[in-house]
Amino acid sequence: MRRVGIRCDAGVGRGVGHLMRCLALAEELRERRLEVVVLGDMGGLEWAAEQLARRGLRLLPGPGDAAAMVRAARRLALDAVVVDSYDLDPRCSGALRRAGVRVLAVVDDDDRGQDADIYLDQNLGAERGPGRAPAGSVRLAGVRYALLRDDVRRLRRRGPTESGQPDSALAEHRQPGQGPMEPQQPDGVLPDHRQPGQGPVESGRPPRVLCFFGGTDAAGAAPVVVGELIATGVPFLATAVTPRERALDHLRPGGGQTVRRIPPTDNLPRLIAAADLVVTAAGSSMWDLLYLGKAAALVWVAANQRPGYEEVVSRGLAAGLGHLDAVAGTAGPARACLRDLLTSARAREELGARGPALVDGEGRARVADALLAPDPHGALP
Repeated sequence: MRRVGIRCDAGVGRGVGHLMRCLALAEELRERRLEVVVLGDMGGLEWAAEQLARRGLRLLPGPGDAAAMVRAARRLALDAVVVDSYDLDPRCSGALRRAGVRVLAVVDDDDRGQDADIYLDQNLGAERGPGRAPAGSVRLAGVRYALLRDDVRRLRRRGPTESGQPDSALAEHRQPGQGPMEPQQPDGVLPDHRQPGQGPVESGRPPRVLCFFGGTDAAGAAPVVVGELIATGVPFLATAVTPRERALDHLRPGGGQTVRRIPPTDNLPRLIAAADLVVTAAGSSMWDLLYLGKAAALVWVAANQRPGYEEVVSRGLAAGLGHLDAVAGTAGPARACLRDLLTSARAREELGARGPALVDGEGRARVADALLAPDPHGALP
């Protein structure tokens, strides 16, 4: 096998989750001296296109139907195609396979009826699901196959910065009053240890908090979550990642609370590594957080995020805040949960300690082994 195509898209509505996990697999395949070409539409997101350019990956238009997909595979002499899309006609996978192209379908529970050689569902608990694997096909399921990028994997070995000091993007904030801010466990319950309100605020520096919700924050979660952090009344240093320059301007941090807005950035893994607490949506970035051992509080904003959210929260790997709509503007369990995480370094440490044993960073190598093996069944452990 010499050349692999990746069919995925990104955009304001789609987000960048499909792209980011495919980039991780592309990096692994490139390390093995294969040529990789991406077929898709980045939806006008410059930041997404820059991720491809930075890795030297060629971007070509993404065919939208089965016949066009087969023509593109033949024209580009693709030996295999990775398909990661909720929107692409599912018949594309079967057409490619009948044309002699090996197909790896990246799915999240529902394979949408695709006919593939390999099905990859990297979600926690997927190995226990019914997951379809027709005769002659292989199913790779569970976080054992989580796809992590180079810029995440290297941080567990080296730490957030070479010097070991906090990343400057989290350490430097604007103080209140300096003008507008720059551009299944019950929800709200901490797993297995402390409950909200148990114990005083701990002394020392305020915790560093990172809030991000995909590359586009299509649901507008950043101002909701930052508003809830402010409403706790607890000191913190927060960095919120959102492409909307004025999304946080209406918020007014209290005493000891500082907030900084930054646009989507290549430095997100370093920001995660430098944070004491991460508040995010229950997407594929959860595996990055588990790998890096970060305390996380999760919301879910789309229906396809809910199963992963419930699995992670029920296993005590993250604190659950609930659906975004339930978090906004209510002095309920989500706010109390955030306050407890902000005030207890012990709670954060215990929460973050559970992830690294589950996600070892070698998932992409296992997926590549299966994709490249003459018989994918023989590559399974």
